[in-house]
Amino acid sequence: MADVLSLVRQYNINKKEIIEKDDQVIFGELAWPSNVKTNYVVWGTGKDGIVKEYYTLDCILFLLRNVHLQHPLYVREAAAAEVPVVRRPDRKDLLSYLNGETTSSASIDKSAPLEIPLQRPPQVKRGGEDSGEADKKKKPRLEDEQVQHAKMNWIHKIDATRETSALQQISRSSLPEAMPLEKIAAIKAKRLAKKRTMIKVDDEVAPGALEQRSFVEAEVDVTRDIVSRERLWRTRTSILQSNGKTFAANVFGILQSIKAREEGKEKHHTEPHTPSVPQQRVPPVAAYSRYDQERFKGKEETEGFKIDTMGTYHGKTLKFVTEGGGANQKKIEEREPRRHAAPQQNHVSHHPVQPSTPVTPGSRPISQARPPPNQKKGSRTPIIIIPAATTSIITMFNAKDILQDHRFVSTEEKKAQGTKRDNEVLIQRRKAGNLTVPYRIIDNPLKLSPDDWDRVVAVFVQGPAWQFKGWPWDGVPVDIFSRIKAFHLKWAELPVDTNVKKWDVCVVNLNRNKRHLDRANLQQVWEILDKYMAKHKPHLRH
Repeated sequence: MADVLSLVRQYNINKKEIIEKDDQVIFGELAWPSNVKTNYVVWGTGKDGIVKEYYTLDCILFLLRNVHLQHPLYVREAAAAEVPVVRRPDRKDLLSYLNGETTSSASIDKSAPLEIPLQRPPQVKRGGEDSGEADKKKKPRLEDEQVQHAKMNWIHKIDATRETSALQQISRSSLPEAMPLEKIAAIKAKRLAKKRTMIKVDDEVAPGALEQRSFVEAEVDVTRDIVSRERLWRTRTSILQSNGKTFAANVFGILQSIKAREEGKEKHHTEPHTPSVPQQRVPPVAAYSRYDQERFKGKEETEGFKIDTMGTYHGKTLKFVTEGGGANQKKIEEREPRRHAAPQQNHVSHHPVQPSTPVTPGSRPISQARPPPNQKKGSRTPIIIIPAATTSIITMFNAKDILQDHRFVSTEEKKAQGTKRDNEVLIQRRKAGNLTVPYRIIDNPLKLSPDDWDRVVAVFVQGPAWQFKGWPWDGVPVDIFSRIKAFHLKWAELPVDTNVKKWDVCVVNLNRNKRHLDRANLQQVWEILDKYMAKHKPHLRH
């Protein structure tokens, strides 16, 4: 069954008359109250928390009757008739739908509950009959003589059949002995004549009587009986509108689990712990690095002089420098008094002897003052990665102020001061005893080589998981944070990001209006990072 708005559109397109009677609107065999709600949403409702409202049936019919009026005049007439007004933004779209210019409308709410129509009484006939014709139809119908004569013959035939059967039954019984058959037949006929004036029951109709009537009369009686007992409850459209279940909850639950899996919420199932056998690490293929240009050059020419361009006097004595090394080193050691044996031992300790046992590829000593001349010196400067988004609290503009000077300066202020954005920043971490440790700050980790990733000690998380797209360890945040210490800078009055709550991230709060608290808050980053590097990255400077 179609909804009431579709029936109005159908009747309007086909130019059919819509009957309005006794506060009801009649569409053929169906009828609705005039104030029933349609499924057309009123403009301006259903958004920003406003409850949805729908136009009523009398409101739409009043618009169709006064469609020739301009909107101000139409509003005035509707107010005088105390009928709701169709708002101006809905007027054109609603008329286009009702006139058949469009097949649907964005304002039609297909999920709105359908109003069940009222069943018309069987006396009222279809079509546009006026009240005068309806009154005429209620009067008894005068049949022609031929039809009346046929009905009387049919009744007499039924009476004769019943009388004959009654006499046969009487003759078989013992009643004729006490009363004559003629008197019994008269009593039976009198009883049957009285029955004709009473309401008949189906059981009183003799077998075969329905077949003797015309097909039309039989169908009318049976149909009238069935229709009088019908009650329209649900249609195939309204039965699909479930009110007890919310399928959105199940669907959204599945989508949330998929999203959580993509963002790294579900950790990989760990295998049972088994004693690991040390395996040799395959040395990674060296990638291009702007800080490692020496290996791309040949040995520098020294014009025939035996000059070691990679040599150093670090850890040497003054006599070694002034008198030269090599052959004179043995004489210098012989002239050293015995009392300098201990210092000499300390001096020799600066030059570790190459171990005789093979060293696994990729292993490196914890501290080494100077590598052998034939071995390249690797960088031990730690790397910190910050977000590349301009909406982040820490950027390449203010990273030095936040991490080195322990004070917050917004990115907008740095731009207003004319600060240029660098691809990377080198800061000096101040420690006790006027010592400084360099840290390299970058925001583009995709340019790091495999060796550089071993020097990454910290990352500042912004929140979205796409920040780690293209990272090692398949870009899974859970695996990344198990190898790199993660921090999250946020304003104290704002809630923590949903992803940050699920990850192993240290949250550092900053106050927008209290700059004197910046040093104490930012000092937490270095305290946590120093403990982490001492345990997991002891080979780097810290």
